[in-house]
Amino acid sequence: MSLKPGQYVRHAKYGCGTVVARDDDRTTVDFDTAGLKLFVTSLAAFEVAEGEAPKKKRPAARRRAKVPAVKVPAV
Repeated sequence: MSLKPGQYVRHAKYGCGTVVARDDDRTTVDFDTAGLKLFVTSLAAFEVAEGEAPKKKRPAARRRAKVPAVKVPAV
């Protein structure tokens, strides 16, 4: 099976996901519920899923806590 990055696939154990990268040795898939998984390309069993991958929410940017300035006493 010829998978391309960006293609939406289904796996028997992990469900649906999007192919992130693929070469002759390894295939990386970002699953909707299981996260990133790496497979041996020759052994991976995927079927093409219908529809489009759901839009993933980007995590909110973390804000740094403001630290009050420390005054050093003069000696």
